[in-house]
Amino acid sequence: MSDSSNLKLYYSTREVAQQLQVHEHTLRFWEKEFPMLKPEKSSGGSRKYTKQDVELVRLIHHLVKEQGLTIKAARERLKTCKKQVVDHQVIVDKLKGIRAELMEIKLKLDELHSH
Repeated sequence: MSDSSNLKLYYSTREVAQQLQVHEHTLRFWEKEFPMLKPEKSSGGSRKYTKQDVELVRLIHHLVKEQGLTIKAARERLKTCKKQVVDHQVIVDKLKGIRAELMEIKLKLDELHSH
C-alpha cells in the first residue's frame, strides 16, 4: 500500500479483494466462516473494512491460500495462536520481498552479461 492509502479509515470489499487478489465473494464467505471478521456496513449495506479488518483478512488469506489450511483449521489457529500466525506471516512477507529484490538483481545482472 502507498503512504496515501495508509491515511484511509475504511476500504471497500473491492479494494480489499484487489489487494489480496481474491474474489469479493471470497471475502463475504470468509466473513461468515470467521466470526472475528466483522467489517462495518454502511446504511446501504456496503462493507467498510478497517485496517484491522484488512490485517485479519491478510492472516486468513495466508492460512487458507498460502499454507493450504482448511477453513476450520485456519479458524482454530487464529483462535489459539494468533500471535504465532502474525509472526509467521511477517516472516513470509519479508522473505517474499527479499526474493523479489533478488530476482530484480538477477535480471539486471543477466542484462549486463548479455551486452
